[in-house]
Amino acid sequence: MTWRARWRGVLRTPVGASAAALLGAVLLLAVLAPLLWGARAEAVDTAQILRPASGAHWAGTDALGRDIFSRVLVATGTSVRLALAATALAVLAGLLLGTAPLLLGPRWGRLVTATVNVAVAFPGLLLALSFAVIFGAGARGAVLAIGLAGAPAFARLVQTLTATVAGRDFVAAARVAGVGRVRVLVRHILPNVGEPLVVNATIGAGGALLAFAGLSFLGLGVQAPEYDWGRLLGEGLNGIYLNPAAALVPGTAVVLAGLAFNLFGEAVAKGFGVHTAAPRRARRRSPEPSVPAVAPAGSDVLLHVEELRVSFPGPAGPVTPVRGVSLSVRRGETVGIVGESGSGKSLTALAVARLIEEPGLVEARRLDFLGHDLREAPTRAVRRLLGTSLAMVFQDPATSFNPTRRIGTQLAEVAREHLGADRRAALDRAVDRLRAVHIPAPRRRARQFPHEFSGGMRQRAMIGMGLMGSPQLIVADEPTTALDVTVQQRVLRLLAELRAAHGVAILLISHDMGVIEQVCDRVLVMYAGRIVEDLPTAELRDAARHPYTRALLAAVPDLSTDRDEPLPVIPGRPADPAAPPPGCAFAPRCPLADDHCRSSDPALVADGAGRRVACWHADRSPVGVAKGSA
Repeated sequence: MTWRARWRGVLRTPVGASAAALLGAVLLLAVLAPLLWGARAEAVDTAQILRPASGAHWAGTDALGRDIFSRVLVATGTSVRLALAATALAVLAGLLLGTAPLLLGPRWGRLVTATVNVAVAFPGLLLALSFAVIFGAGARGAVLAIGLAGAPAFARLVQTLTATVAGRDFVAAARVAGVGRVRVLVRHILPNVGEPLVVNATIGAGGALLAFAGLSFLGLGVQAPEYDWGRLLGEGLNGIYLNPAAALVPGTAVVLAGLAFNLFGEAVAKGFGVHTAAPRRARRRSPEPSVPAVAPAGSDVLLHVEELRVSFPGPAGPVTPVRGVSLSVRRGETVGIVGESGSGKSLTALAVARLIEEPGLVEARRLDFLGHDLREAPTRAVRRLLGTSLAMVFQDPATSFNPTRRIGTQLAEVAREHLGADRRAALDRAVDRLRAVHIPAPRRRARQFPHEFSGGMRQRAMIGMGLMGSPQLIVADEPTTALDVTVQQRVLRLLAELRAAHGVAILLISHDMGVIEQVCDRVLVMYAGRIVEDLPTAELRDAARHPYTRALLAAVPDLSTDRDEPLPVIPGRPADPAAPPPGCAFAPRCPLADDHCRSSDPALVADGAGRRVACWHADRSPVGVAKGSA
């Protein structure tokens, strides 16, 4: 559904139509009332002082004989204008404070968040009164007071919404592509939280209107000779027993205007959030030292990792879910990583792609990709290297794309960001990449939104995004999750075709041993944040030496599995990364474990034949995989 169609649908509803009509009338009155009734509102008639409501003066007259009803109409412009100004200030300040954790990083972001939390603890009215005293009585001071008083609540909402969206896969994909923090925020995060922000801003305008009326009523807002609804209400209350209409009319105006903003805010929630600005033409960038596009001469290793550790702060000390991972991926090679959930597979891939930020800590003795050390501080050149030479295919195809942007636009962003292509050239390349991953009618599909794609098509389009550059390595994190068997085969066949056609290396993460056996040359088995076995896939069934590897294989049913017997399972639970057991982490679940296993952790040792294993009893383990045992 298009942006205009969604708006038309909202305006067809009774609430939407009524709210739009009421708010439109208020805004129209704010513009026209000073022109139509301004002279009558200012006309002084000493013969008509403090007259009650009548046919000539519908709300009576004030102490100078001026028509109160005309003054209420004219005051619409002042009241609405000041309320919108205060709302704009609150929204601007709230956006700056709410997005600070994303723009400034965790350290300064935590300071801003703590400040916002303290401010939110105070009632908004109390803050407004405090600021009004600080800035002084008058319209300008009231705008600053109400705007700054409303900023903390809006900032808290922005923090909550942006933190939710910032953890999704399409944001991680944009970061892998090298998109900067500001652009990620503007193009990928804010459009996805637009609905609640606009709704709250609109409702906030109604609240600002009421707050202004309250400050003016107390004498802290608009000062004479200017007037707004709050000031007129205060003057009317002084003679309420003689002329109730003098207080009733401005009070009714405040209520109706606040109701208009609130109703419109509820209605606009259904019509906002899908439109984004057209992308600007790629800007020229200053030259920067290039990053080596290939590995050092004489080496076919694309990725070389030694002693990789990923840790996060915990209540009892650092939690280290990845503990000393060492691996390498060669050109054109497909390496599989397999293990139970929580074994550290995805965190290893995210660390390689530089997607782990503070408070997470990534340490490694060596972390090289295409001959460049990824442990160095991030630069534009490093972002370009990762954005064009490393493709990331995330686990859930439903969250791999920004739902508010068209597929072609999202793919084209890589070419615009890193290749300097203009809009037309980038879109043409996006269409070509969609064609390369077998998306039917690619030009038409490029104009569609992610929800118009099936799960398998979204996954193939995600692979197409990685092909926008010239990827040397594709990191596929559970690329067949939530896909049916036939779609799984298409995705795996596509990865194999890319490998054969372009010599692309693939690092495939999966729970499915069958998938690993089908497409990988080599398999790494991970448990409790470590690689416990590394061997060729062809030898997996017959030469697996680690008890955990054999248990994983035994737990996979096939057509020969006896359906009358219970399925094999691995006893116990995976190790807790916050409190790993002493010695071998698999010892509490291992049938071969002894006291030596429980006290000393085995190293990952190579046997000289291209295999590595971390087990004290690897030589005692049976070679074959016994069906029905775990």
